[in-house]
Amino acid sequence: MARASETRGGAVTLSKEGLPAWLAPVVRAAETIEPLQLSRFLPPENGSGRQSAVLILFGEGERGPELLLMERAGSLRSHAGQPSFPGGALDPEDGDPHTDGPLRAALREAEEETGLDPSGVQLFGVLPALYIPVSRFVVTPVLGWWRAPSPVDVVDPNETARVFTVPVADLTDPANRATAVHPRGYQGPAFLVESALVWGFTAGVIDRLLHFAGWERPWDREKQVPLDWRS
Repeated sequence: MARASETRGGAVTLSKEGLPAWLAPVVRAAETIEPLQLSRFLPPENGSGRQSAVLILFGEGERGPELLLMERAGSLRSHAGQPSFPGGALDPEDGDPHTDGPLRAALREAEEETGLDPSGVQLFGVLPALYIPVSRFVVTPVLGWWRAPSPVDVVDPNETARVFTVPVADLTDPANRATAVHPRGYQGPAFLVESALVWGFTAGVIDRLLHFAGWERPWDREKQVPLDWRS
């Protein structure tokens, strides 16, 4: 079995060997999903944008399959207080952004932000790169299986407010789903889970993964929630 334990230098590979059966729909989705099925915001054709990666890490907790998320510190200039996948910009040491660079970056950033031990993560897929216009990031979502869970927590309070896991059952619960409404008019899928409002890029990717994996349950798309829902 491939061990995705190298965050710098050596090879980091993808492996589908030994994955739990419940991940099979996610594997199939990753192999077949087209860029425009994920988002209408695709990387600029001229190659501009900051290359980055996020780790979409599936684990198995007391309530079944779950996802690892974090909440960014409220003092950050960009995406302050927003729940997200662990991730960030590629470093030169991560390597080629068009080959295994995003794999190394996703693991490295997850380790730096959550204390995750990357040796316990098996990377099994990569989704099409997407674009975040407001930050000009070209983001490659990297899929992982938390084969050997390790303790996670806030590493740097200046960057991260908290680290938490969310059961997939809560993400698919129609009662926890809504449409987020931004003051500037943006509307998109949202999840009210673990005392957090997950919206924007992160919620969009989760929404599409649930849909194409066949896990989505019918929910009320007319139910709206403002971004200041806790005030």
